[in-house]
Amino acid sequence: QVQLVESGGGLVQAGGSLRLSCAASRSIFSFNVMCWYRQAPGKQRELVAVISRGGHTNYADAVKGRFTISDDNDKTVYRQMNSLKAEDTAVYYCNVLIANTNYWGKGTLVTVSS
Repeated sequence: QVQLVESGGGLVQAGGSLRLSCAASRSIFSFNVMCWYRQAPGKQRELVAVISRGGHTNYADAVKGRFTISDDNDKTVYRQMNSLKAEDTAVYYCNVLIANTNYWGKGTLVTVSS
């Protein structure tokens, strides 16, 4: 079992930056894929960033060029978010796939004021 805890959310003005972290309860260096999802009020959860064990990354068009996903090769996944917009307001969730099992964090709220 792996527990994931997100942190780093909060209130920020449009144009600002935040760095989200996702800490795992044990080393997850054997992961297959690590992702960040988000769910805005009244909307479905959407995938915004992916990093594979080989270090390949992919981003949703809405965040490309502004968000960066990375990991420390052990227990933590990061998400650097720059040039934040009001439409980035959402609860952000960390997701890790290990050996065909999906693990989710409980989310951290990011609010961007315009």
